[in-house]
Amino acid sequence: VQLEESGGVSVESGGSLRLSCVASLTTRGGYCIGWFRQAPGKVLEGVAVIDIDGTSSYADSVKGRFTISRDNAKNTLYLQMNTLSPEDTAMYYCAADLSAPPGTCAWYSREYRGTGGALTWGQGTLVTVSS
Repeated sequence: VQLEESGGVSVESGGSLRLSCVASLTTRGGYCIGWFRQAPGKVLEGVAVIDIDGTSSYADSVKGRFTISRDNAKNTLYLQMNTLSPEDTAMYYCAADLSAPPGTCAWYSREYRGTGGALTWGQGTLVTVSS
């Protein structure tokens, strides 16, 4: 699997931004793919994930503001981020778990804190939100 993120820039608080991840996935079973972030001085955390059936889940901190989506024809995953705040400043990573059983992806967005799972990572894209 290869993952390549783009779209990270500096924006002002209250602004919007869309991240993209071109993902070449080869899997015969279920998978989770999503967005993770690491803010300065903080642990890596899940932000939003989507499974093979299109079911998405979000961290509480981004619910109602962020939307994960994918375009299968373009092999691209997106993260639409609205109402950004300085607390959203972080390196954002696209990552995929190609062995995730159905119904398990939500763990990544709600409980993942940098350990566990079986993720393959992109190189990351930096989002900076100024106040």
